Amino acid sequence: MKEMRAQQQGQPEGPFVFTKENMAKAQYHIAKYPEGRQASAVLPLLDIAQRQSGGWVPRNAIEAIAEMLKMPVIRVFEVASFYTMVNLKPVGKYHLQLCGTTPCWLRGAADLKERCQKVLDIEEGEVTVDGKFSLVEVECLGACVNAPMVQINDDFYEDLTPEHLEKILNELADDRLCPPGSQIGRQGSAPEGYPFGEVAPAKKGSTPQKKSEGKPKIATESKAKTKVKQAKGDADAS
Repeated sequence: MKEMRAQQQGQPEGPFVFTKENMAKAQYHIAKYPEGRQASAVLPLLDIAQRQSGGWVPRNAIEAIAEMLKMPVIRVFEVASFYTMVNLKPVGKYHLQLCGTTPCWLRGAADLKERCQKVLDIEEGEVTVDGKFSLVEVECLGACVNAPMVQINDDFYEDLTPEHLEKILNELADDRLCPPGSQIGRQGSAPEGYPFGEVAPAKKGSTPQKKSEGKPKIATESKAKTKVKQAKGDADAS
């Protein structure tokens, strides 16, 4: 409850009302669940409310969702405060979620965070003066193979270096969107340095692996074994 009371500052006045379009989306998700189980739609509704409110979920939206789903307000707040993808205070136009879990940390997440704070002149949890950027550190975002990475709004930016991240921030500062995904040209989760589907060159002295063509060949007996069996069969027949 203490955290809930702390969220009261800067809250909009009056009731929260979904737009006609968003109400249709909310009803679509609620209809997925049988009577008495509507609470299962709480996360989709929080996401819809967050997008309508400019990137965060105000207290009046939590109250509106609780009423729609016939849940206690505190239950909705418990869900909203558990997931880092739900923001309970205003965020920047470009909200950066920097992964700090072990794989990203081992690959340089701390350096990304330091560069980000330096370029934006903010600390974790803050919003820039112009309202364009906000920064939080989060747990695993599920892109460990392309670590380190940052999620900006709905997009993943992977295989980052501090230089990559600074370039992205400068582009976004001018509202020029950068292509998401790997920043080193990696396709999907292919081995670093090789395009998708290409076999890495064999080590010196080893026999390169050949790609199989068509259907796999079934192992057959050698001609010598076949002749032995035939000779044995002829002897038994005589």
